[in-house]
Amino acid sequence: MLPVGALDFMEKPVSKKPILPSEHAGTSEKTVPEIPALEIPIPETQTIKAASPSFDSLEDLRAHMGDCRRCDLHNGRNTIVFGEGNPKARLVFVGEGPGFDEDQAGRPFVGKSGQLLTKIIEKGMGLTRESVYICNVVKCRPPGNRDPNPDEMGVCLPFLKAQLSIIGPDVICALGRVACQALLGGDFKITRHRGKWRTYHGIPLMPTFHPAYLLRNESAKRPVWDDVKSIMGKLGLEVK
Repeated sequence: MLPVGALDFMEKPVSKKPILPSEHAGTSEKTVPEIPALEIPIPETQTIKAASPSFDSLEDLRAHMGDCRRCDLHNGRNTIVFGEGNPKARLVFVGEGPGFDEDQAGRPFVGKSGQLLTKIIEKGMGLTRESVYICNVVKCRPPGNRDPNPDEMGVCLPFLKAQLSIIGPDVICALGRVACQALLGGDFKITRHRGKWRTYHGIPLMPTFHPAYLLRNESAKRPVWDDVKSIMGKLGLEVK
């Protein structure tokens, strides 16, 4: 059995080939129940233009978001967790939403699952957190770390789409059911379609399990490592 929290599913070391901006390159777990499809509405009064030329940078987009109070999640949050990393990253990781640690720090993926994601990026892929971009579907912590509901996702989704439009990555890695359904549609089944390449507006997208799930299910580590290696291949990174 692989120890919880370790990345023993990484069988081989990888070369630390730098990841640089470029043009686009062209196992179900029985312990995970299938979740009903989500309908994710985007209220007309809350939408933003995801590809609007007025948002030339992530800084402009963040300024437009302001002290966002567009949904009820603002009532219990400590801070908005917008995202961080290379604004010209070739690889973007998209998670579900901030947890307690992220809400306190104002940064995505800094708790236990975030530490595991960092190990995947640094020890598994030979990259750094600074070379990729990391964000979530919703930017405020849902109470009790519950899943964001469809209305909350609908309000926040245009900001995520704008982030992806501005960055223009070569590959997106969607972490977990919520991120996959937000980007690929509410009928997406993570346990059925994990590890199979999809596209998001022409960008290759790899759906895989959320790091938090790996902390609870050691058997999921090896298939996720297969997904990571597939991403590396798509980016032209060497796996030794």
